[in-house]
Amino acid sequence: MKSFNNKVAAITGAGSGIGQQLAVLLAQQGCHVALSDINEQGLASTLELLKSYPVTVSSQVLDVSNREAVQQWAQASVQQHGSVNMVFNNAGVALGSTVEGASYQELEWIVGINFWGVVYGTKEFLPFIKQTKDGHIINISSLFGLTAQPTQSAYNATKFAVRGFTESLRQELDMENCGVSSLCVHPGGIRTNIAKAAKMNDSVKSLGLDPVKSSQQFDKLLRTPPEDAAQQILQAVLKNKRRLLIGNDAKVLDAFQRIFPTGYQRVSGIMTKLMNK
Repeated sequence: MKSFNNKVAAITGAGSGIGQQLAVLLAQQGCHVALSDINEQGLASTLELLKSYPVTVSSQVLDVSNREAVQQWAQASVQQHGSVNMVFNNAGVALGSTVEGASYQELEWIVGINFWGVVYGTKEFLPFIKQTKDGHIINISSLFGLTAQPTQSAYNATKFAVRGFTESLRQELDMENCGVSSLCVHPGGIRTNIAKAAKMNDSVKSLGLDPVKSSQQFDKLLRTPPEDAAQQILQAVLKNKRRLLIGNDAKVLDAFQRIFPTGYQRVSGIMTKLMNK
């Protein structure tokens, strides 16, 4: 893909953060957008930001963990826009809990959104994107899809899964030589609503952690503006990259994990306790 002009992009989680900024930057470059978010008010705010751009915009309130709903949205997007060149599977949630303390309901909730949402978005749009012979699938993993952290087992599991799923997909697309590529994105701390919306249960107290302080410390780590993250993602698409790490925190911790593939785990546990004091 050489440019975004006159292309069509579908974006989940478009009501705020990276998703919203992707919509704005793409519209600025002449790309038509099909937007979705479970938050109707957030989606409306994004639509307001796009009013001045001469592109076609469609929107849908969507729960990405609902396979039939994602299927219907993909079909409706193609009907409304004529085609879809890209899908940004960006919607995500966070959960702070110990493995023992996480309820099955909480686990099903986060896996449904963070993993199955990516799977549904990929599979439902892929046949349409292949028809363009010039497309891209962009799946948002995380720094926590590269390194594991205490109290983040469920989040880690979903983001590691997104990484494996997307890297395997990229190899298959390369073998098919169909004109479509995929990109796995690993953001570090991005200033989005994910920390405010994160669930944190009391099980972390068994580790000597305070749930409120843990949420506050996590929020402090969110330093990269979402518009910067969105810009880097679009540049990576144009460069046809396979993996993108966003933020110095992601790059440093990824390198640390590579050098100390098991030793980093002890350091993470110690740092988590120190930051909670």
